[in-house]
Amino acid sequence: MINHRKKVFITGTDTDVGKTVISCAILEYANNLGFKTVGLKPISAGCELTPVGLRNEDALLLQQHASHNLDYDIINPIAYLEPIAPHIAAKKKGEFIDLTLVDTALTKVPDDIDFTVVEGAGGWHLPIDNSHYFSSWVAENKLDVILVVGVKLGCLNHAILSAQAIQHSGANLIGWVANSLAIDIANYDEMIETLTVALPAPLMGKMPYLSLSEDKQEKPANYLDLTSYLAL
Repeated sequence: MINHRKKVFITGTDTDVGKTVISCAILEYANNLGFKTVGLKPISAGCELTPVGLRNEDALLLQQHASHNLDYDIINPIAYLEPIAPHIAAKKKGEFIDLTLVDTALTKVPDDIDFTVVEGAGGWHLPIDNSHYFSSWVAENKLDVILVVGVKLGCLNHAILSAQAIQHSGANLIGWVANSLAIDIANYDEMIETLTVALPAPLMGKMPYLSLSEDKQEKPANYLDLTSYLAL
């Protein structure tokens, strides 16, 4: 029996580790099971100014891969033009990051949506200001967390520290996904083995080096296994 109404937060060991690739793959995976899905990117920095306002590439990809179409302002309620830390972008504009906008966006997700994917920005402790982090919001809202590990030299430390930080925040780390950041990675199998033992949550997939912008026959969702989680 599949449990509906799940909300999962996708974080990463760093910026540019493939959170969007994995988030879109998770949406596809759930779509294939017949779930009604939406994807949110609550906070973004690095947008294009368009005739209809700021648009973030990651948020647009989430919109495209979800089964249910939401207004862009619900998907990405907080957006900044410059590709810098969001709280710095906000400060440069004389603003502050108002998380009530994220709360409001989450309440606008229709009640019949089975599975909501919320993609973070940067790593787990994304600063909201100089003393608060977005991770606290995730924990307070009891979102399950999947950690995307960008597999490269140095990822072992980043992954272990991130997992410890997630647990220390009081959030529910349900699994992790290994995302290859290059075609050939030295000692790949050994690193995966180390993290499988070291991390306190199951490996949910090993993603090869893929690009969502390329027309490929390979389907990223095929490299994931969320069966146990979705059946809970």
